[in-house]
Amino acid sequence: MTGSTQKAQAMVLAAGLGKRMRPITDTMPKPLVPVAGKPMLDHVLDKLAAAGFDQAVVNSHYLGQMIVDHVGMRSTPKVLTSPESDLLETGGGVKKALPMLDRDLVLVANADVFWTEGAEPLFDRLMAAFDPEHMDALLALYPVSGAFGYDGAGDFFWQVDGRLKRRGDAPSAPYFFTGVQVLSPRLFENTPDGSFSLNVVYDKALAAGRCYGLVHDGRHFHIGTPDALAEAEPIIAGALEDERAKQATVGEL
Repeated sequence: MTGSTQKAQAMVLAAGLGKRMRPITDTMPKPLVPVAGKPMLDHVLDKLAAAGFDQAVVNSHYLGQMIVDHVGMRSTPKVLTSPESDLLETGGGVKKALPMLDRDLVLVANADVFWTEGAEPLFDRLMAAFDPEHMDALLALYPVSGAFGYDGAGDFFWQVDGRLKRRGDAPSAPYFFTGVQVLSPRLFENTPDGSFSLNVVYDKALAAGRCYGLVHDGRHFHIGTPDALAEAEPIIAGALEDERAKQATVGEL
């Protein structure tokens, strides 16, 4: 595959209700819940800054003013906000924000996901692997067997050429979608107005044979409930220490 040399613009999805994280989310939106000492949203934005993104769009809905106020204090990346008076779901949220995003390529990440990096940062790997001649969507995947806190049946089969196939009627699939992806904005042409899921554009890309996957080689943590957060914190602390030690070793070479 020939990687794209263009730096996509980025969007972080932060408009969800976070119901499973109650009672913590009774008073704050889930993206602002601290993990390893800082809000989950900031972990994602910091990774975008490290990957060279100088601007990102963040949407908001539930307790949205708290998110708007929080990101307003950032300069790297500079954050544009896309408030939603009605919840637009993932697909509708991205479609609403498209006028603020790149016409050719958009990196989209959920605000409430946490991962540590592998051999190379995930955002860098996605951007290098995206091939606009053959792809409309490149989804970051993770093995069901290796994720912390994930108890689902998996989402996709990852085929030899990198293209994806949905689990469909199979009892399980080996990989799940992490909530991080690169998308072509043309996938949103002729999509519904208002609220809809990004699954609509994935299905369009899958049907055209233009939906690919990339398997993340770091660690991934699914943090859906307060109990899962408490259980994950010490493991995340150790994983981050390992990541820092690896980066220090690389820096010495």
